[in-house]
Amino acid sequence: MITLALDASTYVGTVAVLRDGIVLAAEATAMRGHDVERLMPAVPVALASAGVARGDIKRVVCGAGPGSFTSLRIAASIAKGLAMGAGCGLYAVPSLALMVAGTPSLGPGLYLAVLDALRREAYAAAYERDPDGRVAAVDVPRLVASADVAALAAQLGARVVGPGHELDAAPHARGLAGAEGLVEPVDVGSWEPTYGRLAEAQVKWEAAHGRPLSAS
Repeated sequence: MITLALDASTYVGTVAVLRDGIVLAAEATAMRGHDVERLMPAVPVALASAGVARGDIKRVVCGAGPGSFTSLRIAASIAKGLAMGAGCGLYAVPSLALMVAGTPSLGPGLYLAVLDALRREAYAAAYERDPDGRVAAVDVPRLVASADVAALAAQLGARVVGPGHELDAAPHARGLAGAEGLVEPVDVGSWEPTYGRLAEAQVKWEAAHGRPLSAS
C-alpha cells in the first residue's frame, strides 16, 4: 500500500512516500520567510523520487500537531485536498511522535519530545522507542513552561529531543514508518490539527470581549 505522509508542525514542512511501511522518498522545505507556498510542490517531487503516481496513493497521513498554527493549517489543507482527489482515507498522527520515530540517530529508549510553543512555553510528550524504531506513547502532548522541561524529563527518566535541545531534531514525515501504532482515521471534512493552544488573535479577541469566541 502506498502512503503519502506530510507534517508541518514547525517552520519546516516534510513529505514522505511509503510503501507498506518502508520509506521510498522524503522531502523537506521551508514553511516560513518565503513569498510562495512550498509544501505542495514538494509532494510531486517526492512522488517522482519514489517512482509513484498520484493515482497510486491509497492513504494520506498528516501530522496532527501540536505546533505552528499556520504551518499546520497548510499541511492539513493539502492533506485533505490530496485525500479527496485520490479518493482515499485521511489519517492523523501526533507530530511529536514523528520527531522521535523520524530521527534515525535515536536508539531505543524513553524520549521527551519538545517543540517551542512561544510565550516561554513548550509542547511536550513522552514516547518509548524500541530497537526497531517503533514508538509508543507514554503520555499525551501537553503544554508546559519551558523552564520545567528539564525537570519533567528527569521525572520521567527521559532524554529531551527537539530543536535546540540535548538531542537536536524536528518532526519528519518519514517517522510514520515507526509511528504506525499511533495513526488514527479522521474525517476529511471536519478534521483539524491539534494546535495545542488558542491562537494569539483568539486570545486577544476573548480578552477584549470577555467571552469565548464561538466555533461557528
